[in-house]
Amino acid sequence: MVVSRIPPALGGGCLGILTPLLLLASAASLRAARIPAPPACGKPQRLNRIVGGEDSTDAEWPWVVSIQKNGTHHCAGSLLTSHWVVTAAHCFKGNLNKPSQFSVLLGAWQLESPGPRSQQVGIAWVQSHPVYSWKEGSRADIALVRLEHAIHFSERILPICLPDSSVHLPPNTRCWIAGWGSIRDGVPLPHPQTLQKLEVPIIDSEVCSRLYWRGAGQGAITEDMLCAGYLEGRRDACLGDSGGPLMCQVEGTWLLAGIISWGEGCAERNRPGVYISLAAHRSWVMRLVQGVQLRGHSQGRGPAGEGAPSPRGPR
Repeated sequence: MVVSRIPPALGGGCLGILTPLLLLASAASLRAARIPAPPACGKPQRLNRIVGGEDSTDAEWPWVVSIQKNGTHHCAGSLLTSHWVVTAAHCFKGNLNKPSQFSVLLGAWQLESPGPRSQQVGIAWVQSHPVYSWKEGSRADIALVRLEHAIHFSERILPICLPDSSVHLPPNTRCWIAGWGSIRDGVPLPHPQTLQKLEVPIIDSEVCSRLYWRGAGQGAITEDMLCAGYLEGRRDACLGDSGGPLMCQVEGTWLLAGIISWGEGCAERNRPGVYISLAAHRSWVMRLVQGVQLRGHSQGRGPAGEGAPSPRGPR
């Protein structure tokens, strides 16, 4: 079984022109002084079920959010800026124009007791990638979620970086996934629903393509997908983990390498998890989201300009 890992003139004379300009400049400076710079991405301020995973520690992954439908965990996502979350498009299948059914819970560690420092924010709208076909296992399974209002950053709520063009993740690179999904098929995460984490190696794309090959012209792995996990099975993302992050650390900074998208079953042998590559969709994200931070092997740039299988969720 294939499983998903499931928007008037200033006046005459020089002084008449200069004075308003000085006032405007002064007002702009005051406004700028009141707006704090966004925190550095990919840097947890605290250091210390996914199938076969383990409990995370509080605030270990401060960008991981719970996307909730009618008050219940539905998918995961990753915080990019104070206004934007990125997740899997299939999480909103049939509900793209119904944002009022959804909300985003940030800063939670245990879903049953998120605590007073968590924040729950409504969703203003959702933008799925224009290429996404809404078919299970489709390429471009990525969506941007605009929050109803800006969140307040804290040690529990921080953004993750996107990889810049210098980042290459060769096979066997050790990365991590996190989520509140099922611990195995049909078995939800038990009380108190603590955020799970699992280390997974990147799998060679040619190896993964052979594993999911469906015949001539029917290859399941597209150019914007990554595979990660264990060929022997037993450890993997599962239902409810869809949309969550595949996180890789580069020079001490955590980067969002991929989005949990789909897989056949959960933790099945020779059926690793499939992720949508953020590198493949970086330019699309940056066109829509202002303030995304990029990092890479050069410690990259700061904020950027504005801008068959079934999904796991959902996986």
